[in-house]
Order: sequence, then C-alpha cells, then structure tokens
Amino acid sequence: MDKKPQYNRPAFEEAFNAWKTLLTRRGLPTEMVWIFDENLCFEPAPAQPGGFRLGYQTAFTPPPPEAAPIAYDYFSEFEARLVFYRLGSSQGKSVCLLLCDAWFENKTEADGFVRQDDWLISFRPGTNEEVEQIKDPQRWKNRILRDRPLHDLDFCMTLRAVHETLAHGRVLSTYERSALKFLHLWRRVFRHAG
Repeated sequence: MDKKPQYNRPAFEEAFNAWKTLLTRRGLPTEMVWIFDENLCFEPAPAQPGGFRLGYQTAFTPPPPEAAPIAYDYFSEFEARLVFYRLGSSQGKSVCLLLCDAWFENKTEADGFVRQDDWLISFRPGTNEEVEQIKDPQRWKNRILRDRPLHDLDFCMTLRAVHETLAHGRVLSTYERSALKFLHLWRRVFRHAG
C-alpha cells in the first residue's frame, strides 16, 4: 500500500517569507509580479524551428492583488507538491507563479528546485534571466494556445479560478460554469425582449 507523505503545509505568509528569504540569498529581486495561466505568452521562436519563447503580460488580463494567496490556499487542499516558481526577472522584479501537481515530486536541486519536504513545497528560484513583458496586443493575440510543448507552467492556476473564488468563495465546477453562462444568456434574451 502506498504511504502518503507526512507534511504540514504552513499558512501563505510563512511560505511566502521563506520564498523571499531564498530569493534574497540568491541575490534575486524580492519584489514580485504574480502571474497565472492567462498571463503566459508562448510564442514561436523564429531562430528555433518548433521551439518557443516565453514572455508574460499583465496589461490584458491583470491578476487581482489577492490572487497569490488565493492560489496558495486552493492548491493547499491537494496532497500534491506546491511550487513557488520564478520565471525570471522583469523591470527589477521577480516574475512568479504558484504551481501544484505530483509532476514535481521527483524534481530536485539538480533540476533547480529547492525542496521543503516537511511542507510538501518546492521553490524554484531560477536565474536572473530577463523575461519580456508583452504589451503589444497583436503579439498577445497570436500567442500559442494549442499544441504548445509540455512545460512546468502547465500546472499553474488560472485567473478564471481566482475570479470564481473571489465571486463565489470557491472554484466552480464545469456544470456550474455552464449554468452561469446559460443564466447570463437567458437574462440578455429577456432584457432585449422586454
């Protein structure tokens, strides 16, 4: 029988302070820009056939200020490794995401991950590489949405889930999302009819 790992995940503030301490020790910026799936911008890399380059944006889908603690609290409900992931630097700040999946369980220092097993958390501080902030709407519109390569970042939270948590106190099920769409459509039909 598989044994579940024993861990005690701390509150967001304690984990966040450990993250900032690690960034400070590595000489990386501790002021952060938190991003989510809708903020990622995978683009074809002209110099590498089949390759991609990665940027981010916050102009078209800005995360709310409380998004990182919401994602942390949501991911803390799962018995899977949670990861504080630093994509790189931008304008003197660290561009960060929260990720969660069993995919990260075997990631070690050799892969760039600092493990805190008693919390079931890993930290991936990355390098001081500059990450481009995309501000051009056309580049954002033409980003790769399908058939992008499998990447650690595929395990991040969506802004949609953050907004659902803010509006409803939890992430909605697929059925609930469909019912809400139907309800909004129904209201528009009656508004135009009346």
